[in-house]
Amino acid sequence: MHLSNIITLAHLRTPTLYKVSCRRSFLRVACLCCSDLSCVVVRKSDNRTTLSSLSIMFSSTRCSFLVIFPLTYLLIPPSQLATSRFAPFPVISNSGLGGCGRVCDARRQRSSPMKVVCMTPPSRSSDRNGSVVLETPLKELKKDSPVTDVDDNSTSAGGPQDVYGEDRATEDQFVTPWSVSVASGYTLLRDPHFNKGLAFSENERDAHYLRGLLPPTVIPQETQVKKMIQHVRQYQVPLQKYMAMMDLQERNERLFYKLLIEHVEELLPIVYTPTVGEACQKYGSIFMRPQGLYISLKEKGKIREVLRNWPEKNIQVIVVTDGERILGLGDLGCQGMGIPVGKLSLYTALGGVRPSACLPITIDVGTNNEKLLNDELYIGLKQRRATGQEYAELLHEFMTAVKQTYGEKVLIQFEDFANHNAFDLLEKYRSTHLVFNDDIQGTASVVLAGLVAALKLVGGNLADHRFLFLGAGEAGTGIAELIALETSKQTNAPLEEVRKNIWLVDSKGLIVSSRKDSLQHFKKPWAHEHEPVNNLLDAVNQIKPTVLIGTSGQGRTFTKEVIEAMASINKKPIILSLSNPTSQSECTAEEAYKWSQGRAIFASGSPFPPVEYDGKVFVPGQSNNAYIFPGFGLGLIMSGTIRVHDDLLLAASEALAAQVGQENFDKGLIYPPFTNIRKISAHIAANVAAKAYELGLATRLPQPKDLVKFAESCMYTPSYRTYR
Repeated sequence: MHLSNIITLAHLRTPTLYKVSCRRSFLRVACLCCSDLSCVVVRKSDNRTTLSSLSIMFSSTRCSFLVIFPLTYLLIPPSQLATSRFAPFPVISNSGLGGCGRVCDARRQRSSPMKVVCMTPPSRSSDRNGSVVLETPLKELKKDSPVTDVDDNSTSAGGPQDVYGEDRATEDQFVTPWSVSVASGYTLLRDPHFNKGLAFSENERDAHYLRGLLPPTVIPQETQVKKMIQHVRQYQVPLQKYMAMMDLQERNERLFYKLLIEHVEELLPIVYTPTVGEACQKYGSIFMRPQGLYISLKEKGKIREVLRNWPEKNIQVIVVTDGERILGLGDLGCQGMGIPVGKLSLYTALGGVRPSACLPITIDVGTNNEKLLNDELYIGLKQRRATGQEYAELLHEFMTAVKQTYGEKVLIQFEDFANHNAFDLLEKYRSTHLVFNDDIQGTASVVLAGLVAALKLVGGNLADHRFLFLGAGEAGTGIAELIALETSKQTNAPLEEVRKNIWLVDSKGLIVSSRKDSLQHFKKPWAHEHEPVNNLLDAVNQIKPTVLIGTSGQGRTFTKEVIEAMASINKKPIILSLSNPTSQSECTAEEAYKWSQGRAIFASGSPFPPVEYDGKVFVPGQSNNAYIFPGFGLGLIMSGTIRVHDDLLLAASEALAAQVGQENFDKGLIYPPFTNIRKISAHIAANVAAKAYELGLATRLPQPKDLVKFAESCMYTPSYRTYR
């Protein structure tokens, strides 16, 4: 095999951080130096297999670096590199990766300091997994400097790169907690990535200078979980519980996720809806420390520089909001940061995406909320919202910078943008970026799954039912479109034909063809031939729907008369009250069951307690997006999908509906319990990945034989690691 066929030399002009994976097949390490900026990428060109990892050497003037060569694939010892195309880069040493001693030797040879963030174990390097991260201190970059994405970001499991040893595939391996140097002592206790509190063993306390900094008792993680859940339960106010959980996340990341996973049904309403809504409203007064990136109009023209300020470089999921439509609470401006933080906590806890690969971002373009503008504790820009070209230019710079900084496969989830921006952004970037709008697509997918499951209780298929929506914004039109797509797929009928069974009511009444000229573009497909109808009750009586769905954000709009009308039309009316938070729900579970004489099949966006009616206990289901987006995101990441296709959303819905068992149907539930959410997410991820491979959108090849097991192997597990 010729060296020229398997080695590529790529020149870079920007000092950039790259992560270098070390797998069991990477047997040697060479310490190199050179005199110009360059990056050596070693990749096998044989089409029979694809390397799941790259060897990377990044250099700047008179600096030395560690480069890992996968000899299993190259079959070329480092000693021969000086006579090859690598002649400008003389080999200084060839050895197994030997730990911090050799790193320090390399550091002394540099004229500019470099930070080692994480490295392999100091012994038996060929038998362990690890990683090396090298970073130059240079921050001033040329505005026109190109960014080359050369990191394949993979692990021994074949999934995303495991910098902290977080994936299940490496959970039995020892890890070394490296920061600027080896994290130890007081610094280690202040690092949420590595802090274990009283769970540090006797040996770890000796090795990392923790003696005297902790009480003498060693407490296992299981006991810590019991202690923390008792601590959270002592608070009566949900916001206080939220603050206790956020404080834990900032102190001990693994304990936070362990606690959330083991008590997910109890804590999900705390870390996300409905409590997160109140947290956003009061974010200015409870703000303690930054939990994500804030990009405001002040950063226009230098967003790439802002992104580089984030300490993690291997980002795979970004949740971004501009704060204009936070849940059903309206414009909360910069205080909407609680939403991306909460969403990404669920990506990790429920979907197994590494916390270090998640980045919450708030785009601050001002706020039109007068109360916030006059609040001295408000943390955002105190100005009216930017609109038009100024807004579009900032968002375009952001989208471009994200792709340049983190690559084409980073998932960007739009969250709580106002209708007029949400649809435009999704339409503009869905063909060039991996984008996903949870309010439009995620809500639609989880509702469709609930409807498919509900059909097993009421009979028939989607084409046999009539749907009436109260609310024609992002959620309403998104759900309607996905229902139409699935119905068209099942019946082979044209999309325009199946849409005729779906009706929407907005603030001006039933959407009909006579209103078409004044409608927003996303409402026009739902303008059918019908006489004008001004209110929901009349629409129910005239359309006679079998399914009533609320996405209006207006509380108590499903009145007693409306629900009684639904019950008179249908033996088992399907009523979905989806608006968040609880105060904005169209009706409560108790109202739905009592006004329908216990015949309604009910689900809501926010949780409601069980209801007793006529001697029977009804357990209301929750149509929560958390069923879908964590597994959906994991499926995109583990398959290396580059674009979101509507068929991927349908695949996620089908997988979720398939997880509803007979024991759930017996209770009137159309969603499975959250206690099995990680198993559910693995099946959703597998179904999404399978569809991505089928559509040719997946780039991580070859396709794993068992996608469910592969998804489980890629999932982050929050159990403590053993430090040497």
